[in-house]
Amino acid sequence: MTDPLIVGAMVRTLGAYPSGWRHPGAHADPRADAAILARIARLAEDADLDYLFFGDWLATGADLEFRDPYLLARIDPVSAVLYLAGLTRRIGLIATVNTTYADPYAIARASASLDVLTGGRGGINLVTGAEPRAAGNHGRDAHADNDTRYDRADEFVAVLRRLWESWDDAAWIADTEAGVLIDPHLLRPAAFEGAQLLVEGPLNVARPPQGHLPIVHAGTSSRSRALAAEHADLALIAGPDATAAKLARTQLRAAALVAGRDPDRLKVIATVLPVVAETDGAAHAIVERLLRLVPLDDGSGNGQRASFPPGRSLREFLTLAGVPEDHPARDRNVDDVVDAAASDLFAEPAARTLQIVQERTGRTVGGAEPVTWRHLVAAHAVPAAFLVGGPAAIADHFELWRDEGAADGFNVLSAFQPQQFEAFTRLAVPELRRRGLLGRDGATLRERLGIGAPRLLHPPVRAGAGGVRA
Repeated sequence: MTDPLIVGAMVRTLGAYPSGWRHPGAHADPRADAAILARIARLAEDADLDYLFFGDWLATGADLEFRDPYLLARIDPVSAVLYLAGLTRRIGLIATVNTTYADPYAIARASASLDVLTGGRGGINLVTGAEPRAAGNHGRDAHADNDTRYDRADEFVAVLRRLWESWDDAAWIADTEAGVLIDPHLLRPAAFEGAQLLVEGPLNVARPPQGHLPIVHAGTSSRSRALAAEHADLALIAGPDATAAKLARTQLRAAALVAGRDPDRLKVIATVLPVVAETDGAAHAIVERLLRLVPLDDGSGNGQRASFPPGRSLREFLTLAGVPEDHPARDRNVDDVVDAAASDLFAEPAARTLQIVQERTGRTVGGAEPVTWRHLVAAHAVPAAFLVGGPAAIADHFELWRDEGAADGFNVLSAFQPQQFEAFTRLAVPELRRRGLLGRDGATLRERLGIGAPRLLHPPVRAGAGGVRA
């Protein structure tokens, strides 16, 4: 029997789509994130999802208002999972850490503490950073190059694992009669000296219940794929379709085998952005509204703002589409152009944008519910791999990717919070469970992920074999 998929929620409180916060009833104030985080956590745990995942970004700026509003102001991910540790009982909690700027001892301490406090539900997502402004926020002149960042990331993983193994399971004796609390021989320093990191240790937190917390990584560079293949338990991908995702998964598993690992212990997780409603038509209407809410350079004054991104205007889109300056379409609605003519008229990628809009909104050129220029400009300027439909459509997608070997599971984004996440848990989750696609067992996050015990640097010492005993 095939195991259920790994399904987690990638939490962005202001929504994963840039106009999501404008949707009626959507959460739009990061100062109230505590309440929305608690609500999301309850929904996810009640739905029996495997984990909550928190990304990170180490800078902010006015330009993010239009590009990625959820990055403007957000709770530190380690703080978020520690906050939710006391509000949850079963679900895994994964926090992102930027290895370029973080202190490995502090991260080992916080992550081990999370694991102890939750009984083994902690995980850590390691990134090297793509935001150059982060350098100035951390006293650096410039963001390090890719190879330097990944050299440090490799050392960071090595340090974490040494620090997590500071205390052997048998180190704590706690013999009250003899007055012996620990076996000092089973407390190990990290004693790490690399080209980028120097850490002595040992860690002043008890051994994590999982031994090593599950490590997550995402990226497309050769160094990123190598780090995932050698060290990660979960590798995150963003394949545009099942064929591309299957190729990425196959390559990652092959690289893990070359690195001396069992490829079955590397789980490949695809990111998905479902827009869910009772029916396919209702889901299409949500996408259509999200597109209408995308700010454009349409004479409203947005285009004059210094932080407004370029390319969000009808003029830019028609130029991209290859529509000549004197073509009548420049002065007409898309509604007036029939499908075939529009397909012939538009050059790629504008023709593909038209196809996407029709598929995801249910609108058609010249139809009763017509496609407008605004739909096309918004869909091109703010692309998103929406998965749109009712419960059956969402489950069909999950099932197809599993059967095709395209992914071991999914990271679920929500276009806006909390309604869309509620819709996913209320509508899609029961159908996923009915088909056996959701519902994994395990008390710890490692057990739920099915990745087995960690590869320890120091095999555990059996009780009574240490150097000091009563």
